[in-house]
Amino acid sequence: MSDPLGTPGPPEEPGGSLRPTSPAALTAWAVVGLVGGWLVHPVADRWGTPPLVTWAQPLALLLVVAILGATAWITFRQVHVRRERLDPQQAVNRLVLARACAYVGALAAGGYLGYAVSWLGVPAELAEQRAWRSAAAALAGAGVAVTALLLERACRVRSDDAAP
Repeated sequence: MSDPLGTPGPPEEPGGSLRPTSPAALTAWAVVGLVGGWLVHPVADRWGTPPLVTWAQPLALLLVVAILGATAWITFRQVHVRRERLDPQQAVNRLVLARACAYVGALAAGGYLGYAVSWLGVPAELAEQRAWRSAAAALAGAGVAVTALLLERACRVRSDDAAP
């Protein structure tokens, strides 16, 4: 802000707030993943061999769940139990990580679930294996989304609007 003579005044305090991740956005990403995962089977069947899902995919997603869960626990203890303040850059980084992982977790859960459903009732070789491992990966992807939402919640601080 400046006065009529053009001299700059004190900088304005940034305002605003960030809303929690909406269930509608997570649902939209999960539906996109579901359709995409379901389409992988017929498209890959037509152009070659459909991909195998190994145990590496669900285990990698479970590793992400563990890392996010540990980060959420540490953040919750620091902010809500010990009432310490996070460094602003660290708080933003954790919040961005949580939001991105929530979206990717929902997308992965939907994708793997769609791929698993596409194999139900198919009398192909390895169909049952693909379905079960994809379902396990879908559960792990949902776990990523849930722990990301827990991290996002741990980053929330009280509103000081009631303070004088």
